[in-house]
Amino acid sequence: MAKRCSTYAVLAGFLLVGTAGVSQAAASMDELEKSTAEKAFAAAPKGKPNPAWKGQTFTIATLAAGPRGAISGPLYFWKPYFEKLTGATYRVVEIAFGDMQAKIETDFASGASQYDAVVGGQFMMGDYVANDWIIPVDKYLNDPSYPKMDLDSIAPAYKALDRWGDHWYAFNNDHDGMILYYRRDLFSDKKWQDQFQVKYKYALPNPPKTWQQLLDVASFFNSVEWNGPGKEHQGVSLHLKVGEQGFFDFLSIAAPYVVSAAPGGNPKKVTRYNNVFWFDPTDMKPLVNTAPFVKALETEIALYKAGSSAQLSWALGEAWNAFLGGQAAMCYSFGDVTPLAESAANSVIKGKVAASPTPGSTEVWDFQGKKWVKASGVNLVGNVDGASWSGVISRKAKNPDLVAYFLAWQGTPEINHWNTTWGFTGINPGTKYDFFAPFGTAKVEDYVNAGYDRQDAIDYVNAYQKQDFEYPLQLPYLRIPGTPAYLESLDVHLSEALSGHVSAQEALNRIASDWDEITDRLERDKQVKFYREAIGYTGG
Repeated sequence: MAKRCSTYAVLAGFLLVGTAGVSQAAASMDELEKSTAEKAFAAAPKGKPNPAWKGQTFTIATLAAGPRGAISGPLYFWKPYFEKLTGATYRVVEIAFGDMQAKIETDFASGASQYDAVVGGQFMMGDYVANDWIIPVDKYLNDPSYPKMDLDSIAPAYKALDRWGDHWYAFNNDHDGMILYYRRDLFSDKKWQDQFQVKYKYALPNPPKTWQQLLDVASFFNSVEWNGPGKEHQGVSLHLKVGEQGFFDFLSIAAPYVVSAAPGGNPKKVTRYNNVFWFDPTDMKPLVNTAPFVKALETEIALYKAGSSAQLSWALGEAWNAFLGGQAAMCYSFGDVTPLAESAANSVIKGKVAASPTPGSTEVWDFQGKKWVKASGVNLVGNVDGASWSGVISRKAKNPDLVAYFLAWQGTPEINHWNTTWGFTGINPGTKYDFFAPFGTAKVEDYVNAGYDRQDAIDYVNAYQKQDFEYPLQLPYLRIPGTPAYLESLDVHLSEALSGHVSAQEALNRIASDWDEITDRLERDKQVKFYREAIGYTGG
C-alpha cells in the first residue's frame, strides 16, 4: 500500500478508551503477530551474511510514519531480527511525503551522502537513474550469499517498476494499487437495497462496476441513517489532503475515461491515441486538461461531497479510520484497509469488509476524434497507482553490500508476505505467494491463520487478482525525470478544485501550464524520449 501516515498514531485515541474485551483482543493479536513473525524469520532464506559486517551501521531514508506506521513500520519491526542475523544495524530517517523529493534529491545531488538507501516511491526512479544517483542491483539477485527473492513471482506490472532498461534497481517490497472497500453487511441489507432501487431506478450494485454507480451509492449512503439514528455516517471516505498522496485517487478515477484499447489484434498497443494517459507521446503536450480528465475531476468533486467535509484535511490514516471505526460505508484507497480491518484495535468492521477492483466507465474519450464513444460493456483499466515503496541503494553508500543484504532479505517470500498480511506495515500484495490459484500459491488459510475473517480475505485477495491479471488495460505509471514535480503540481491544483476555489477545468488548465514549464525546464526533446521509452511508444 503503498504510503503514508502513522495509522496507529491516528488510532491512539481508540486504544486509550478500549474496553476490556478490546484489550484482550489486542493482546491476542500482539501474540499472533509475534508468533507469525518468528515463523517467517525462521523460514526465510538468509544466504551467508558476511562476518565482517558485525558492528557496522547504515542509514535508510523512508516515509515518516513512525515505528507502527506504514512503510517505516516494518523497518523498525524487523530491526532486532536483522541485528541478530548479521550483527550489523541501521538507522531509520523519516521524511514527510511532501518533503521526500527535495531532501533525497538534495542529499544525492550534493554528495552529502546521509542516506545509504531509500525505501521510497517508484515515481522517483527516473530522476534516480537519469542522474546516476543509485546503483543497479543485478549482481546481488543470484548471489548465494544473499537472501533469495522470488523475482518470478512478482506480478508483471510491479516487476516493471523495479527495473529500468535492462537492469534491476529496486528490491521487491511494496505493490500499490487502488481498490474499493465497502461494507458487505450494508450492501446485502434488503432495507437499503429497496430504498436504493426506489431512488435510482436500478438495483443496488454489489459492488459498483462504474464510477457513476459508485457515486450513486456514495450519495445514497450519505443521505440515509444507515449507522443508526443521529449517528455519524458518510457515503465514502477519501484521503484528499495536499502533500499526503490524495492525487492518486484522481488518477485511477480518470483512467477508464482516458485510457482506450488500441484497434486491431493487440488492444494494449501504445499509439498516439490509445493506452496513453499523461502526455501526447509525439510532443509531450499535457493531456490533463482535456475532456476526460475534466469529467474525472467533476466525479471526484461529487464523491467528496458524498462524504465528510473534513476529507480535504485527511491523510491516509484519517480516511482509513472513518471506515474502520464504522462511520463510512465505503473507502477507496490502497491495499492497507482490509489488513487493518482485521488487526487494528479500533476496527469494528472485521467480518464485514468486502473489496472489489477499481470501477470503470461505460464511455471513453476518443483523442483522435475528440469525442466520447460508448465502451463495449464497461471500460476497465487496472492500476498500480501509488508509490509502491521499494528499496534502492545510493551510489555513495558506504557499504552497498550490507544494504543489499538487508533489502533482499526484506524481499524474500516469507518476510514480504508476512508484511503484506499485517496492516500496520503498509506493504501491499503483488506476488504469487500473496494470491490464490490460478494466479498464485497462497491459501485462504494463510490469511485466516494471520487473524483474518475468511470472507474478508477472499474478497480482498480476489479484488487485487482481478485487477492485476484480468483487467484488459492498465493506467500507465509515470516515473520519468521530473515526475515528483509533475505530481506536486497535480496535487496542489486538484485541491483548489475540490475545495471549490476554482472550476475543474481551471484547475486542470493550471496543471497543464505547470507541466509544460517543467517539461521545458528539463528540455522537451529529452523528456519526449524518456516518456516514449517509459510507455513503450514506437509510433503510430
